[in-house]
Amino acid sequence: MKSKKRIVLAYSGGLDTSIILKWLQENYDAEVICYTADIGQEINRKKIIYNARKFGVTKIIINDLKDIFVKDYVFPMIRGHAIYEGVYLLGTSIARPLIAKDQIKVAKKFKAYAVSHGATGKGNDQIRFELGYHYFGPKIKIIAPWRIWNLKSRSDLISYAKKRNIPIPKDKKGASPFSVDDNLFHTSTEGKLLENPKNSAPEFIFQRTVSPEKAPNKATHVTINFKNGDPIGLNGKKFGPAKLLLKLNQLAGKNGIGRVDLVENRFLGIKSRGVYETPGGTLLIHAHRAIESVTLDKETMHKKDAIMSRYAELIYNGYWFSKERFKLQKIVDLKKNKINGSVKLKLYKGNVTIQSRMTKSNAYSMKKVSFEENKSFIKSNVEKFINFHKKKLRN
Repeated sequence: MKSKKRIVLAYSGGLDTSIILKWLQENYDAEVICYTADIGQEINRKKIIYNARKFGVTKIIINDLKDIFVKDYVFPMIRGHAIYEGVYLLGTSIARPLIAKDQIKVAKKFKAYAVSHGATGKGNDQIRFELGYHYFGPKIKIIAPWRIWNLKSRSDLISYAKKRNIPIPKDKKGASPFSVDDNLFHTSTEGKLLENPKNSAPEFIFQRTVSPEKAPNKATHVTINFKNGDPIGLNGKKFGPAKLLLKLNQLAGKNGIGRVDLVENRFLGIKSRGVYETPGGTLLIHAHRAIESVTLDKETMHKKDAIMSRYAELIYNGYWFSKERFKLQKIVDLKKNKINGSVKLKLYKGNVTIQSRMTKSNAYSMKKVSFEENKSFIKSNVEKFINFHKKKLRN
C-alpha cells in the first residue's frame, strides 16, 4: 500500500495554525506533521501536543532552538546595530529565517512533499518564511493557506473554528485576542484598536515590560561583558546566549525599558502599526555601541554605520540568507575580535544610561584626549589638517 504524502506545518497550537491544520486535512490527501520551533516564546508543550493530537496528528516535532537563535541570529544582528526605520529592532524578522531553515530540515527528514505556514496574505512573514524555504528546499512545495483559501477575514476564521469545535482564545478582557508574536528577543502586538494610529495602546497588552511610571524608584545597574563582539556574561559571571538574553529581558522589563510603538513600511508596501517590546535587546544595542566606541577605529565604525540601514532592510525583507546580507555581515564583523571589555548600564524608569566602559584596548588614548599638556598629540599638525580640508571644500 502506497503511503500518504506528507506536509510539515509550522504549528503553534493557537487558533490560526489549528484552523490551518484542519483545513489542510480537509483539502489535501496528506498526513500533516506539526512542527514547532522553540525560540523562547511563551510555549506550552503539553498544550501543543494535546491540540495536535485532537486532530489525529501522530508526528509532533518541537525543537529547542533558543541558544542557536540568540547566538547565530540575534547576536550577529546586534553586532550590525540593525534598526529598521530608526526604531524597530527586528524581533520578528530575525526569527523567521531560523524557523524556515529548521522546518525544511524536518521536511527532508520525513520526506515531506510540502511545507505550510500560518502567515497572513498581507504581512511580511509569508515572504520571510518562503525565502527561507526556497533557499534550503527549492523543490519542496509551499502551501500558504491565507493566499488560497476562501476565508477572507478574522470573522470568517472564527466562524470556521466554531463549526469545527476549535477553541477560540480570549484576551485579558474576554475579547478575541490581538495578533501576538513572541520569541526570546521580543514580543509584538498588532490588530484590533491598534490598527487606528490615533488610538493609544492599552496598558494590558504589554507582556514583558512594566510602564515606566510603575517601574522601581531605585535604579538598577548591570554590567555586560563582551568578547569578540558578543556578550558573554553579566556582572562578571558567564552565561550561555539564551540565558543571558533572558536575564537582560527580566532586568530591563521590570524597569520599563524596551517599548516601541511604530507605524512601519512593510515590504509589500502596506503601512502597519505595531507595539513591540524588546527589553534585553535594547540593553544590548546600547552596550554594544558603547564598547565599540572604545575598541574600534573611526573608519571601521563609520563603515559599519554606512551599511546599517541596508543591512536592517535586508533582515526586515527576509533576505537573511542572501548573498548581499552575507557580504554586509563580513563588513560588520571586520574587527569583531577587537571588541572586548565591559559596559556598565544604569536602568531607570524606561531609560538606559551608559555609566562606564572598560577595556584593555588602546583604541582610546587618555593621553591624547587629555586637556593637560602632553607630547602624544602634536597640535602644530592641526593647522595643516585644516588647510588641507579648506582646499577639498571647493573641489
